[in-house]
Amino acid sequence: MRAFLLVLVPWFQDPATSAPAPDVVTVEGIGAALEVIGLFFEEDEIALMLDGVTENLRAYERMRELPIQNDVPMALTFRPLPLPPATVDPVTSLLIGPHASVDRPHKLDELVFADIRTLAALIRSRKITCLELTQTYLRRLHAIDEKLHCVITFLDDSALERARLLDTELDQGKWRGLLHGIPWGAKDLLSVAGSPTTWGAEPFKTQHFDQDATVVRRLDNAGAVLVAKLSLGALAMGDRWFGERTRNPWDPEQGSSGSSAGSASATVAGGVVFALGSETLGSIVSPSDRCGASALRPSYGRVSRHGAMTLSWSMDKLGPICRTVEDAAIVFSFIQGADDQDGSVIPRPFTYPRHTSLDPPRKWRVGVPVGLFEGTPHEAVLDILRLTSMSDVALEIEFVPVELPAFPVAEMRIILSAEAAAAFDEFTLGKDVDRLVAQDARAWPNVFRTSRLIPAVDYIRANRLRVQLMRALDESLAGIDVLVHPSFAGNILTMTNLTGHPTVVVPCGFDDRDRPYSVSFTGHLFDEGRLLTFAHTWQSKTKFHRRHPSF
Repeated sequence: MRAFLLVLVPWFQDPATSAPAPDVVTVEGIGAALEVIGLFFEEDEIALMLDGVTENLRAYERMRELPIQNDVPMALTFRPLPLPPATVDPVTSLLIGPHASVDRPHKLDELVFADIRTLAALIRSRKITCLELTQTYLRRLHAIDEKLHCVITFLDDSALERARLLDTELDQGKWRGLLHGIPWGAKDLLSVAGSPTTWGAEPFKTQHFDQDATVVRRLDNAGAVLVAKLSLGALAMGDRWFGERTRNPWDPEQGSSGSSAGSASATVAGGVVFALGSETLGSIVSPSDRCGASALRPSYGRVSRHGAMTLSWSMDKLGPICRTVEDAAIVFSFIQGADDQDGSVIPRPFTYPRHTSLDPPRKWRVGVPVGLFEGTPHEAVLDILRLTSMSDVALEIEFVPVELPAFPVAEMRIILSAEAAAAFDEFTLGKDVDRLVAQDARAWPNVFRTSRLIPAVDYIRANRLRVQLMRALDESLAGIDVLVHPSFAGNILTMTNLTGHPTVVVPCGFDDRDRPYSVSFTGHLFDEGRLLTFAHTWQSKTKFHRRHPSF
């Protein structure tokens, strides 16, 4: 009988004595790791992964430094049931209508920068027809697209047919509401039956779906006229799609930022009245900042994402990109709420304007993050708030200093990276990924490959840290109505995308090259009514949104 020596080894290791992370990640090491999980990438692809894998490794180390008690759950909740049935949403109260009286302009081109209430007044009074308005915007959109490259697919035929139908309804005494006959554009990651949905990426140029996204269907029911599928950076990153780079209407030599590139560019340039965008980590805020749009990134779980391209199940959000905050409130009122397709949506009431939310409705407690305004041009935003507070009782303000929680939110972005890699795993393992426009180290193909090496344990750890972050941010925002901040200051953009808080972004000034920049207002979860009311009240005291690009 052969003798065996049994050596008992503890199943655990003290973190203090475990092997240190290697100083240098090698091609050979990555190749070995891939082999262990049954994958193979070309040597040049692995070489491109080196920096990203090393960066991820350091991120794991930094996140591991923060203690998490055993009772802290993941941010994600598993639902071991089929999707719930459709829920009747709580009451939505839109307490505004068309402007009282608006005259038809001598030239209809004068309407390309009009707000929704103005256009609604003209349509409802029959001073213009839905067909005339649609034709006006289509002409404008075709003209600006030659420079801005903001459209992937024009929908002229279906839009004109739709406008004629809406005019017939008006002849019969049927008016669907404020969006009746209003031309709009959809970011081309929203499915629209009968037209391509390209996701801005070459491999999906001919992709079709046989049904509309929930938000598209809701806007259709509201009477809006879809005139175009607008550009986005390929697979929702940046402003470069398979046809061109979408441009900033204030400076066509500059990209419009992304990924809701065409939605912001076309809206600000007067090609559509409004557009829908999406955000996972800045894709509404960033192009709105660059182009000077007024937009809402709603709370996570406010708007159904059914029919939208998935990038991150736990971070994707859909919202309106407009020229005024009030337009954003109007559009949001029609798209928000649960359906029977997206189980993440949480039904909540929505009322706009929310003047009655404050008792008495005279003073707003406005949070100002400590250290984020000093030395920036955004300090003028606080000056405007102070002056209007002193001169107008409707905007009386009490400033409250706010310390934002300190968390490794940049490192926690592995949540997005892991989910995006999972969403496009088959695409990555096939050769179509090589057909994307961008192929550098920060582009999706390499991010998808690199993210295949994110340990599941660290993904879960990041989500548990996310729960602590959500609790900490709620504590920081307690006692205030709204938080005002430069849109990209510190890590607040990443932080609020992880926690799911709603943000309104508005233009607040112009730089020395006459290009806009923005400020953001962030509110409490599912409190869009109060947030939009404040942002609209502030915007009504300024003129930044009334300037329009000319080219």
